[in-house]
Amino acid sequence: MTTITSSSGGAEVIRARRTEPRDVSDIISLFSSFTDELLGRVDVTYLLEKSNLALTLCNEKEAVIAHAVFLDYPNWDITDQSKWESFLHANYINNECTPLNTLFLHLFVAEEKYAAGCLQEVARTAFVTVPELQFILFFVPADENLEPNIRNVFEKMPTAPGSVVDKNFTLLVCPRHRCHPQLHVRTARLEDYDDLIQIWTLKETCSKYFLANLIECQDAEHQTVVCEDGGAAVGFMSLCSQVNVSLFQECFDLGPFHGLCKPHPDVLKMPQEPSIQEDGDKSNQASQETECASSQTCAHTGGQEAAVQRDGAVGVSRAELLAGGGGGAGSGAAAPAEQGACRPACGGAPNAFCIHVFCIDEKHETRSLDFLDHVFKLFPDKDFCVILVPHNVPEFHLIQSFVRVVPFCTSQCDHELYVFHRAGLLKSFNVRRATTDDVLGVKMLVKTLSLNENILNDLERFNLFRRDPDGTPVQAFVAEVLDQIVGISVIRDEMDTEYVRSHYNIEDFINFNFYQQEEHGRLCHFILNPIFHHYTKHFLKEILRLAHKSSLYYRIYPQHVEGEIAVFQLQSPRARSLTSALHYMVPVRPRRQIVYPRAELGIGAPSEQVSRAQLSYSLNHINRRLLLESRAAINTRIVVVGASDVGISFLETLVFCPHLRFNNLTLISTHGLPGTDPLGSEHRRFLINSHCFNDEDYAQMSLCSWVNVVVGKMTGINRAAKYVVVSKERRVPYDYLVLCTGQKYQVPSPTGADISKLPTNREVTSTWPQRYTGQVPCNHFTLNDEQDCSRAARWLRERLAGSEGNVIVYGNTIDIYTTVEALLSLGIAGSRIHLVQPPVGSSVTCLNNAALEGAVQDALSRAGVSVHRDGVLARWGCDGHAERITWAAFTTDTKPFQLQCSAFFNFAYRRVDFEAFKAISDARLVFDGRLVIDTQFRTSDASIRAAGPLTKYSRRYYADEWTHSNFSSREVGFELAASMLGLFHPTRAPSPRPPEGTEGLIPMYSGCKIKGGVLPGGYHFVHISKPEIPIRLDLELALHDHGTEMVTGEAQRGNYFRMHINKYGVVDSITCFSAEPVPVSNYACLYGQHERLLNDLYYRWSEGQITDFYR
Repeated sequence: MTTITSSSGGAEVIRARRTEPRDVSDIISLFSSFTDELLGRVDVTYLLEKSNLALTLCNEKEAVIAHAVFLDYPNWDITDQSKWESFLHANYINNECTPLNTLFLHLFVAEEKYAAGCLQEVARTAFVTVPELQFILFFVPADENLEPNIRNVFEKMPTAPGSVVDKNFTLLVCPRHRCHPQLHVRTARLEDYDDLIQIWTLKETCSKYFLANLIECQDAEHQTVVCEDGGAAVGFMSLCSQVNVSLFQECFDLGPFHGLCKPHPDVLKMPQEPSIQEDGDKSNQASQETECASSQTCAHTGGQEAAVQRDGAVGVSRAELLAGGGGGAGSGAAAPAEQGACRPACGGAPNAFCIHVFCIDEKHETRSLDFLDHVFKLFPDKDFCVILVPHNVPEFHLIQSFVRVVPFCTSQCDHELYVFHRAGLLKSFNVRRATTDDVLGVKMLVKTLSLNENILNDLERFNLFRRDPDGTPVQAFVAEVLDQIVGISVIRDEMDTEYVRSHYNIEDFINFNFYQQEEHGRLCHFILNPIFHHYTKHFLKEILRLAHKSSLYYRIYPQHVEGEIAVFQLQSPRARSLTSALHYMVPVRPRRQIVYPRAELGIGAPSEQVSRAQLSYSLNHINRRLLLESRAAINTRIVVVGASDVGISFLETLVFCPHLRFNNLTLISTHGLPGTDPLGSEHRRFLINSHCFNDEDYAQMSLCSWVNVVVGKMTGINRAAKYVVVSKERRVPYDYLVLCTGQKYQVPSPTGADISKLPTNREVTSTWPQRYTGQVPCNHFTLNDEQDCSRAARWLRERLAGSEGNVIVYGNTIDIYTTVEALLSLGIAGSRIHLVQPPVGSSVTCLNNAALEGAVQDALSRAGVSVHRDGVLARWGCDGHAERITWAAFTTDTKPFQLQCSAFFNFAYRRVDFEAFKAISDARLVFDGRLVIDTQFRTSDASIRAAGPLTKYSRRYYADEWTHSNFSSREVGFELAASMLGLFHPTRAPSPRPPEGTEGLIPMYSGCKIKGGVLPGGYHFVHISKPEIPIRLDLELALHDHGTEMVTGEAQRGNYFRMHINKYGVVDSITCFSAEPVPVSNYACLYGQHERLLNDLYYRWSEGQITDFYR
């Protein structure tokens, strides 16, 4: 909040904020005739869409009283936007403007009486928002008489002798020192205590003498500095030269920074490091920053790839990390090698000092970087400055210019490590088009990257042809510091903008109406030395300016398509380097696609341009407007256990949150992330499909770019130390633990009944079912996920294809039918398949539809499949095969029977996995058949949340029949994420309290539940229903308020379609049983719609106008 004074002497309290689209009408109302004369004709909406920075000033009543727009090129069409720097140097003297430190004012309007104060506040806010900004330039017509409010903020830039530009335009400049000057930094003195105690933030944790002791006890290893404004200290920093580098190397991936050690002559021979002058951009010495930031790892410093950790845990406290005493810090010894992670051997002495304490007045926090130039002079023999920050502390302005070091998944360090190299102080960061002379420098930069040949080939193609082989324009840019290349980027024109627009919600971020086709570009390569990581946004901004682009897209293809053959190199998924700029881009949600019957629509079908089949990919985006809008970084360690639909939905919601960037998401899963197998794998038919996610969804999310993956099973939870034990050996620390393991089929223990005595089920089922605790035979398959199905399919092809043995399918769920159909599709004769169904524990069958059950039974009979009802597993035997089941015996209600067995598929019963149950129980979380939660997904431990079939509501809600199993897993995962976002979002309003009297009610979600699969006979089954407690269909039909059943076709003919419309005329269930594949996503959209919206569906069906819903 700032108070300004009007020309008449009145005062107004204003605040600055980013401009929003709803402000356009208010901005236009501030225009005057002087605005047109000074700026020309302005389209406000277009200008906002293309702006780098747009600011609005509001009063206490939220009324807009001023507005300003800034771009990175001149506001009049004086020169090409890519050439303005040379234009200024040729026509003006004393010009220190560079693309890094300059923005141009394109629009300023304000209420006339407040114009002077508003212009001053707008300029100050711009300098505060963009710390690198040193100059604001403003071209005005030469014949215009400037108002006093402009002259008070801007000054005229003198022209060079012989320049003719002054005849048409006058260039005004507002330097930083006029509005928000840099702070003076010096060594702290005891006299500063009174000033510093006003901003001291550690009063509750440190004694009142702590600050004074820090200042007084300075020596060569411990220094304190302050920054001052107007003679008063407004910031404080305490530094220490002793850092325990060896422990850092055990906890963090320091490969890109040479382990924070000086280069060892036997490891790496480097030229002399340049001295950093006070004015870094004046230095003319050569720079060799790759000493500490090896190019071989600069592409993955952001931690985009899934890190699969398999080492032991490293536990360390913050005090140990900063201790540095003894030989540990000086040895520079490397940590033990870790599979799947880069832990290079680093020799030499420690090369870092640390910031021990830091605080600054909120008003000056954007000038935090002013400290660094001075503190590096205090430690001339150190090249790195490091700082440790607790996970739950939001990124403040100082560390936003540091590089976050990726921690190992199993690191027990309870802080984040940030690093800054002294070369990062250099301001001579220049971006330009690549030339043939840059090839050698680029080779040096990328020589150890896995895709270095692709990058060099694409650079050569740009230098020679400027185009892809398919004719698409290609551009290449290099970033250089002191004449050394430190970055390379290759882009091509985005020719598939219509496909992108139709398949992704890109219009959440841009308005396509204001973009020309040639303004869209595709980022193919982006490599930047990590010590200049804080210049990533500037690099991207310069690429847009020099390439005359307004938006860039970056595609990430799934791993299983890397081997696909592509015609052109830049179109190949393998040709793209993993960009270190990914965390500055926003992931774009995919759009749901309509499944069109193209053969029936003919010329009425959508164009091939938007409907053609392509490899699915994840889309990331950046544009001019987003470059200066930072996503808040969240370092809180969130660990998700279980890659279930709920867990994936939870991670999806966090990843696609547009204003937050989660740096510490970890998934613990037995088989890693789903969706990693090739598309269309035949083993997908074994299990019923929930249709929450498919292969295309997984590809378009690309969770491996944002989520660390630990492969293994949770075997323990230590609530006191906050870590999860994985596979009994590894420790994964957490701040919040989310349990989404669901329920799984368990291996049943045979009852042990002696069938020679002819027992019946009544005599043996009192203890059935129980979990089998012995060694599971190799031909016993309990299928719970894609990997289990793939293993079973592979075993069947290798072991059973040429034999004559039986396959027993045991269970009562719908998965028994999909598995039988999968076995038939693998070529196993129906006469060899025995379907054994144990006694049903509920009156509701798995299909819950007599017509469908009859059709399935007929299909089983036609295929020759034997069906045995009410069979309880009594025994199995091996007959000389120690690891294989050769026969299985079952009891029934009448007499027992025995079957020869070559493979046994079990779907007998689902329970919470025993390892998960034991971990939960040992952690003393409340478990009552399932993990007990409240309506906000909280367990008895506030830092542990849970959702999905694993859970049940506490008994105090009196809703034992309702669990998350009754709802859509995708919706449950979304609601789980929504309930937790308030814990991380710094500006998110807290969730509203529930209405009075509803505290004891459980939430009722509205999304539909879907299940589908291929049943015996090749029938495609899909059932879409509302969340409900299962009830037999015949009993449901007997209810007086049931509504209307609309049915067409017959199950036996494979064209059955049933739609239920409730008493309010709303579609609340759909059942399809078809011989042809069913467009499930299309039919799911009908759920929840009123039949009137469906073109009076009920009327047309009742009048006989609709005889087949499929047509």
